[in-house]
Amino acid sequence: MLPAQLLPPNIAPGLSSQRHLVNVLSSHGYFLRLPSVIETHISWVLLSGHDAYKIKKAVDLGFLDFSSLKARNYYCDEELRLNRRFAPEIYLDVVPIGGTPEEPVLGRLPAIEYAVHMRRFSPSGLMDRMSARARITPGHIDKLAAIIAGFHNSLPAAAKDSPFCAVAVIEKAALGNFALLQQTCTVHRDIALLKLLGKASTEEFSACLHLFQQRAAAGCIRECHGDMHLGNIVVLNDVPTPFDGIEFNAALRWIDVISEISFPVMDLLHHGQPQLAWRLLNGYLESTGDYSGCGVLRFYLAYRAMVRAKIAAISAAQRTMGKKTQKSKSLHEYLGLAYAFLSRRRPALIITHGLPGCGKSTFAQIALEKLGAIRIRSDVERKRLFGLAALADSDALTGEDIYGEDATRRTYERLHALASDVIAAGFPVIVDAAFLRRAEREIFRTLAHEMAVPFVIASLQADTAAMAQRLEQRHNDASEAGIAVLQKLRAVQEPLLDQERVAAVTFVNNGDIDALRSAIDGWKSLDAYLA
Repeated sequence: MLPAQLLPPNIAPGLSSQRHLVNVLSSHGYFLRLPSVIETHISWVLLSGHDAYKIKKAVDLGFLDFSSLKARNYYCDEELRLNRRFAPEIYLDVVPIGGTPEEPVLGRLPAIEYAVHMRRFSPSGLMDRMSARARITPGHIDKLAAIIAGFHNSLPAAAKDSPFCAVAVIEKAALGNFALLQQTCTVHRDIALLKLLGKASTEEFSACLHLFQQRAAAGCIRECHGDMHLGNIVVLNDVPTPFDGIEFNAALRWIDVISEISFPVMDLLHHGQPQLAWRLLNGYLESTGDYSGCGVLRFYLAYRAMVRAKIAAISAAQRTMGKKTQKSKSLHEYLGLAYAFLSRRRPALIITHGLPGCGKSTFAQIALEKLGAIRIRSDVERKRLFGLAALADSDALTGEDIYGEDATRRTYERLHALASDVIAAGFPVIVDAAFLRRAEREIFRTLAHEMAVPFVIASLQADTAAMAQRLEQRHNDASEAGIAVLQKLRAVQEPLLDQERVAAVTFVNNGDIDALRSAIDGWKSLDAYLA
């Protein structure tokens, strides 16, 4: 027998009258155009013309309670408030529904029900559907990374004495997923996997305990979207737009920002788009500088996979046999993905090497997508040290030489500290910097040795003409190096020694990005070093 919170809607208290209301609203003649109805495990959405009306189901699932009309009214208002932060063009108002279930009237009081009135959009623009058709572009991902980073940076942090900053809140949310799944998993392979996941998740939680506390104290807990999987992001006018954030449970949206970005990253991986997943994560980290979040990233990636597994379990309980089988398959896939996040670690340290314009950042972008790595860019971190945005002009600073000896030393110290954190978190890291001095390279080789991880120097070489052309055409880039800098550094660079070449892979980069991506020998050599 299913637990009470998973009873199918047609036999749950209060839902029968709602179903009748939805049937009347969707009948011919009520709207100017005959609406269609989308049903989820917690709502109905009536679509008519350019409009959509979302009615919350009278259900109590433990993690949400819409069972009373007063609660549904409150959460409709909350949904409007929260989602207007990132999708004001979609969320219009809250509409009371008066009259009777047999003869309902939109906009009339007293209300027998409430609906969130939204602007309708084409479901083909949903990013989960676009992913299934391979329609998501790197440009979409770059925009999404910037949008999420900008949204998070605009949010005030939770007060340090807020209950949402308590580690117990994180533990409760994670354990809640396991408790529900333990009641619903009936397939032997899922039961066995869930047992392994429980042990692995508990161990990861314990390992991250001090990091959770540090991040709460640092202001990383903010009122986020809370449910930012691909099905809750729509591309409007070529711009990814999150919608349908969590309104029903404050503890599920007052979360660590890394928990938020983990959701679309996890979902892209689940949809078989690893290159886009790592591109999104790196774009976000580069914008926010929140590389310390890598320490809790594995826990949150697994947690987000478990959230989707839970939703698949709830949906399967409410579906017919054919759709139940499909949801059960999704459940198993999410469980497997969660376990992979917690059990697979391949830390490594890769540093780039080369003159301005040789293609270090282009290489690093390709490599991070191929390897599932975290990139740290010296050009970006150098400016961050001086309070500058990545694309800001350093000439705006008076009395500061951000390219002087002291600034360069501080930049490499920052790169070293960030790389150490990423390696400790179990991820391969790519340090995108010139590394033209042997002393700089030696410090990072020593770091790899001390942390017992593979070390590779990715040496980018290009003809002078090719480098000069790239520098002349460069725009919207964190690097400010020009032809004069190229000539200066060429004269003072310290070539790799023979003992350094033992750990080096050379990429000759005189062509375009596709040529670099297709440098088979170089990528094979890199893989061999990392293996």
